[in-house]
Amino acid sequence: MASFTRVVLITICVTSLAFSLLTACVATPVVVTAPLPDGAVPTAAIWSQAPLPKQVTPERMPVFSRANVTPSPTLQSIPTPLPTPIPPTLQPFGPGGMPHPLRVRRLQFGVHAHLFWTDRATPLRLAKDAGFGWIRQQIHWKDQEGPPGFYAWGAELDALIADVNARGLNLMISIVRSPHFYGRSGSDGLPENPETLGNFVAALAQRYKGRIHAIQIWNEQNLAYENGGYVSTDDARHYVEILKVAYQRIKDVDPTIIVVSGAPASTAVDSPGVAISDIRYYSAMFAYENGIIRNYVDALGVHPGGSANPPETFWPDAPSQAQGWTEHPTFYFRNVERIRRLMEEYGLADIPIWITEFGWATRNTTPGFEFGNQVSYEQQARYIVGAMEWTAARYPWVDAMFLWNLNFAPLRARNGEPWHEQASFSIINADYTPRPAYWAIQQYIVQYNARRE
Repeated sequence: MASFTRVVLITICVTSLAFSLLTACVATPVVVTAPLPDGAVPTAAIWSQAPLPKQVTPERMPVFSRANVTPSPTLQSIPTPLPTPIPPTLQPFGPGGMPHPLRVRRLQFGVHAHLFWTDRATPLRLAKDAGFGWIRQQIHWKDQEGPPGFYAWGAELDALIADVNARGLNLMISIVRSPHFYGRSGSDGLPENPETLGNFVAALAQRYKGRIHAIQIWNEQNLAYENGGYVSTDDARHYVEILKVAYQRIKDVDPTIIVVSGAPASTAVDSPGVAISDIRYYSAMFAYENGIIRNYVDALGVHPGGSANPPETFWPDAPSQAQGWTEHPTFYFRNVERIRRLMEEYGLADIPIWITEFGWATRNTTPGFEFGNQVSYEQQARYIVGAMEWTAARYPWVDAMFLWNLNFAPLRARNGEPWHEQASFSIINADYTPRPAYWAIQQYIVQYNARRE
């Protein structure tokens, strides 16, 4: 316990510095170079992680051997079937006569990419060739609305969404950052009035109807950084009200869109100026009005971490031999199991989990992410594929998992930060050549799809 206390104290000190290094995800239309993304960053300084859950399907894939994972010499275009949001079994009917919760047919694999004001053709080709069926793109609400009620979608967002769809990829939009006139005390955290976000997501769904396939409402909302500088369990209850309105407004426009809750960061920190622990935040969400959240979400977002720990390890029963970031469940990939048990305790077992960020950092110079310096590119490949295998074999309640991230290494290198932690999570290099993890993922998805046919 003393050791863990030291980790938490160090974490709290480092977090503010780590946060200050992050920059805006979306540039203004006059900027022609790629801005530094920030919104979807898994805040490792306060992570506590667990094994990734996979898609909720009645059948599960056996674990595949990693021994056959070898880098390919050139990019390979490997056709993969497009994921289809069709439920596998009869379920209660929801909005528009669609099943509730709306489920996908089998475990989906996606990747987080930053596609604003940058080359999109190359990362989208890489994503498709790797076998990913989904792209997760974050947008800042404050960049799309202002003054109140006026939406400035712009040609860049139009082109981004068109390009993703042209590649035959499904698109998840993650929404963060309120306009200052809606956030608490003028901040960009969660909006004070849920109807304001409801209006925005309804307009978004209407404009891009049929081209957005999932919408995630916020990101790591248990972090003060993502909520205007302060967070409490009252915010968790308020978040459910926001989710309720957003779900209804989205489904009124397009009932085929999958609505995913924002994923709290995996952390044990409890300090209102830094974070609320994931377990406390989820508990407040689940308990609110006797579990009303079950009626207003298709999937629960989860962000299990990993630190430098292999995906099959877990605290305290199967601890990692990594140095540091090992003495609490939240440092492990398998922390997702704790979230699932909590869902079952609150009677939410019928709701699937979507892992909307997972991954392993490698060498970097960002304070708070030093654990990545223990992970080679080859280990990163083994851990990512190991997490996919583990999920497919053991987590029938996971419907989708999205890797963090695809192309932040080129973006950070362009801005003079090649060793930034965001770049270290990438599966391609600054020159867009694949890292070992890319080839390993490509081979695994080919195997997975072959076994499922």
